Order: sequence, then C-alpha cells, then structure tokens
Amino acid sequence: VPRIGPGRPRVRPDHVLGDKGYSSKAIRTWLRRRGIAHTIPERADQVRNRARRGSRGGRPPAFDREA
Repeated sequence: VPRIGPGRPRVRPDHVLGDKGYSSKAIRTWLRRRGIAHTIPERADQVRNRARRGSRGGRPPAFDREA
C-alpha cells in the first residue's frame, strides 16, 4: 500500500478484492477482525450449503459487483 509522505509504508490495506478461491469463512473472519473491508464472491457450494440449512442458513455476505 503506497504511503503519502515520508515513513514506513503501510502494510494493512483499506480494502481487499479476492476471487472465489479466497471465499472461506476463516479468511472473511480474519479480515473482519482486522477491520479490512473485502469484496469476495461466494463459491456455489457455499451458497448451496447455506440454503440447505434452511431458516438458520444465515445472511449471505455482501458482494459489490461494481467493485
């Protein structure tokens, strides 16, 4: 992440874009815990598993197609 001005460059990004390979619950939790916004599409098997659980399936993660 480029830094404006002098000093050590930042290591933590403001936002992460990922592909479906990075769609695991662990990765999303890790990013949320560190306050990093992310845009990662869900894999089809994750959508199917959530739908199969019925009313306790949870809310799907937000996904911004424009980003």
